[in-house]
Amino acid sequence: MKLTGALRKAAGAALRGSKGARLQVGALPYRRKADGSTEVLLVTTRGTGQWMIPKGWPMRGKSAREAAAQEAWEEAGVRGTTGKREIGRFRHDKSDWLRGSVPCVIAVYPLAVTQEAELWPEHGQRSRGWFSLDDASARVRSPALAVMIAGAGTL
Repeated sequence: MKLTGALRKAAGAALRGSKGARLQVGALPYRRKADGSTEVLLVTTRGTGQWMIPKGWPMRGKSAREAAAQEAWEEAGVRGTTGKREIGRFRHDKSDWLRGSVPCVIAVYPLAVTQEAELWPEHGQRSRGWFSLDDASARVRSPALAVMIAGAGTL
C-alpha cells in the first residue's frame, strides 16, 4: 500500500483530536514468511466484527508492553517477543454499554510471534487472521493504524 500524503495527514489529525482520551495498549503481532515478506495478525472486535489489533486497558503490575502481550494472548492466542518501544499511537472510540463511546489512544508495541494456540481465552468470541501488510492496512478503519501496519515490514 503506497501511503499518500492525505493518509498520513489523516493519521496525524486523528491523534491531535484526542485530548482527554484514555490510554490503552495494543500489540501488532507479526511474522516473517519464508520469502522474507511480513504478515500481521488482526482480530475482530466482539461488538462490530471490525478488524483490529489486540488491545486493552493497562494492567496493574505489568508494564505497557507486558500488558500488550497479555492482550495478544487473550484476544488472539499468540505469544512472542514484544518490542521494548512503542511503534506508534492511534485514536479509537471504544464502545461501552454504560458510558457510550469512550475516546481512547492506543500505544502499540510490536510482537514477533513465536507461538500460536488453537484455543485461547477469547476463542469463539473473535476471529483472527494473518494478512499481508497491504491487505491488513486496507482492513482497519484507523488511518494511523493503517500507517503503522504498512511500516511493519521494517520491524
